[in-house]
Amino acid sequence: MLKVEFDTDQLKSIIDAAVSKAMKQYTPNQLPPMMTKKQLMEFLGIGSTKASELLNREDFPVIREFGHPRVPLHALMVWINEHTEWIRDNAKDYWERTGSVA
Repeated sequence: MLKVEFDTDQLKSIIDAAVSKAMKQYTPNQLPPMMTKKQLMEFLGIGSTKASELLNREDFPVIREFGHPRVPLHALMVWINEHTEWIRDNAKDYWERTGSVA
């Protein structure tokens, strides 16, 4: 029978290395703070036509001052919350009580 002994520091180091490797492997790619049309399409899983429709909506968070439309990630997430039917229909009073946006 094989017996392996580790001291506490060695074991902690091995576990930390394994967790760090797993986190890098399974953490989704970080999105940029300002998304291009292509990044928006990939993020939402939509095509070019639907992305163009969204970018041309008056209520959609888009900045056009950079030459090409850019979508601020934070504003997009707020917009998604505001336009999610279930949230709007079922959790509006929660958001009003907490002072958050919905």
